[in-house]
Amino acid sequence: MWKALTADSILPYALLGMTAVTGLVDAVSFLSFGHVFTANMTGNIVLLAFASTGVPQVSLAGSMTALLGFLAGAAVGGRIMAGASAVVQLRAASSVFALEIVFLAGATLAALGYSVVSSPHFLRLYAMIACTAIAMGMRNAAVRKLAVPDLTTTVLTLTITGLAADSSLAGGTNPRWQRRIAAVVAMFAGAALGSITLRHSVFMALAFSVVLSSLCSLALLISSRLPCAKKRTEKD
Repeated sequence: MWKALTADSILPYALLGMTAVTGLVDAVSFLSFGHVFTANMTGNIVLLAFASTGVPQVSLAGSMTALLGFLAGAAVGGRIMAGASAVVQLRAASSVFALEIVFLAGATLAALGYSVVSSPHFLRLYAMIACTAIAMGMRNAAVRKLAVPDLTTTVLTLTITGLAADSSLAGGTNPRWQRRIAAVVAMFAGAALGSITLRHSVFMALAFSVVLSSLCSLALLISSRLPCAKKRTEKD
């Protein structure tokens, strides 16, 4: 059974797990960091626009910190992946994912004793925003390079569009419908887990993100040592 496994058979499951981490991280950032998204930059840009026009309860500094952190992380991740040939892409991605875990762990440590209600710790709050945004930026750069269809781990708009536009009702053939639905469910599950664990503490929610990211990264590390069933090509 184990010998039949290939890198391409493990990779989608690992990326689905990372999709769940995205939901978890955005649940933490939006519900605990002052209405900021640190993984989903589409939502964060919208919130940044709201904040720039003076909408209350939306932080301009928080959204800007998340955006700049994400860009910095994506630049680092892109730099690491740029020198990786198709043969060693998974190994390079494993290095990026290891760095993601480091920054998520940093955010988790910053969350020790943090309370949304009673802790006005300015530096601690922005450290958590920056660390989670950098982690998500690095991961997105690596996932973009791996270019697995319908598994971007952060954006579901095109995935949901594909479900409808490529469906039998629209005259399509329903390609990869199981994977697309799984991505939506994974994001939903991660966000739900985040909102539930936040009832206990921000630390617990972020700790779950570290554990889940570590499991997914371990799976990718194992897959990098297995043969690929097919060659992947980068898709923008």
